[in-house]
Amino acid sequence: MKTVIDAVRQNHALEHATMHILNRRHPYLRLMGRSSLSGFYLYGALDTQELADAASEALLRLQQGETHLAIHPRCGTNLAVTSVLAGAAAFGTTLGRPRSRLERLPWALIAATLAAILAQPLAHKIQERVTTDSKVEGLYISEICRQEKGRIVIHKVTIGRQ
Repeated sequence: MKTVIDAVRQNHALEHATMHILNRRHPYLRLMGRSSLSGFYLYGALDTQELADAASEALLRLQQGETHLAIHPRCGTNLAVTSVLAGAAAFGTTLGRPRSRLERLPWALIAATLAAILAQPLAHKIQERVTTDSKVEGLYISEICRQEKGRIVIHKVTIGRQ
């Protein structure tokens, strides 16, 4: 039986896969996504039919084993992992023998930069193993609703489960 967390992870994978498809078709399209228990939201000026086609293709490709589509380079997970590691590394330079702020600054910058570099492959693994689940068998797109709030276009993609 799927848990709430499993459902959100699957929806997150489908959100990423959909964004990959859309970004390949429209390289300069600016989108932001957010997954939920019932599906996912996409924020950005996007045609609803274009989204429906991309989401259907994304779901099919995930179901056919293209698990790499579940990982997205601009996922918030990457930002969170990078921020935590860079912050911890910079903080780590304040420990030990007392030095002036000016003396600590270059070391903090070096530590934070190295941590940010190392965070990239770690964030990829965290997406792969924690925040997404590319095993989406039995899922289907049940509804796509479009809302416009001023100049902001929001699509809610509702995911059903068999």
